[in-house]
Amino acid sequence: MSLLSLLAADPSETHHWLLPETAEIIYGGIASVIVIGGLVKFAGPMVKKSMAARTERIQKELDASANDLASAQSDAAGIRTALGDIDAERARLLADANVQAEALLRDGRARLTAEIAELEAKAEADIAAAAARGGDELRTEIGRVSSSALDKVLPSVLDEATQQSLVENFISKVGASR
Repeated sequence: MSLLSLLAADPSETHHWLLPETAEIIYGGIASVIVIGGLVKFAGPMVKKSMAARTERIQKELDASANDLASAQSDAAGIRTALGDIDAERARLLADANVQAEALLRDGRARLTAEIAELEAKAEADIAAAAARGGDELRTEIGRVSSSALDKVLPSVLDEATQQSLVENFISKVGASR
């Protein structure tokens, strides 16, 4: 093959349709080995370190969640125990409240009974005073009406002494009927 024939040949054509040229395979292989070797030597420890840190972080999270689970279970047991105590405390408080309510009712009833008795006594006294006042007013009014009636009717019928004895008898009868 001459230089001219090489120049005349199409450079995009290869000796095989699937495989690259031999030089490309050799240089590409050497470059790949160098890059992979560099990655293994320099990036490998960093990857190993990050994987170890990730594993350690996950283990810490697992340990923390196990501790949290144990803490939650002990808190739940404490709450269940306290719940029994709460029921007993609630029963005790309700019993105390019932005793206090009963005492309040008893005191209230006694106070109401005393107030009712006092009001009844006051009402009876007011009724007696009103009746006495009414009787006195009635006697006074009867005396006034009878005296004015006597002044108009009796002078023509009775003498003065008879009129006076009739008025006094009437007033004494009204006073005695009371």
